[in-house]
Amino acid sequence: MSGYRSPEAWIEAAWQELDAPDTGRRDGCLEVVGDMLETGRLSQDDAERAVERLVAVALSDESHALRESALHAICTATAPYELPYRVVEPLAAGVDRFEPLLLEYVLAVLGCTDDRAVLPVVGRFLRHHHPGVRREAADAVKELGRLRESPGEGAV
Repeated sequence: MSGYRSPEAWIEAAWQELDAPDTGRRDGCLEVVGDMLETGRLSQDDAERAVERLVAVALSDESHALRESALHAICTATAPYELPYRVVEPLAAGVDRFEPLLLEYVLAVLGCTDDRAVLPVVGRFLRHHHPGVRREAADAVKELGRLRESPGEGAV
């Protein structure tokens, strides 16, 4: 046997390990999922399913570190994949439950959706008291604003 494991196999193994009680190990599992997403070697459907599961972890009552790892993995997926708003919409719906550091991740992800539906959510944070949140909100609005500059293009 060559020892080769497909990205899907790595992710499946990581999801199984995620059920372990050791938070440090669980955090490592999310890192594996993020690494596999970052390669861009998953199908769009498999990537979306992985991100949906990461969104569930980010919105859970898990530790801050685990939730941050999930959000970081989602952010890495935004480079090789176009994530539709429907996949990350639960983050927008639950945006008020995130503390500033995690909120920065959420705003970055929402800005990458290319969907104007996130503008009201993101725009609320342009005057946030935390400078990092304001910066991410402004970057997201700027990213989404490029849609307005492209005539004939609608939300993805």
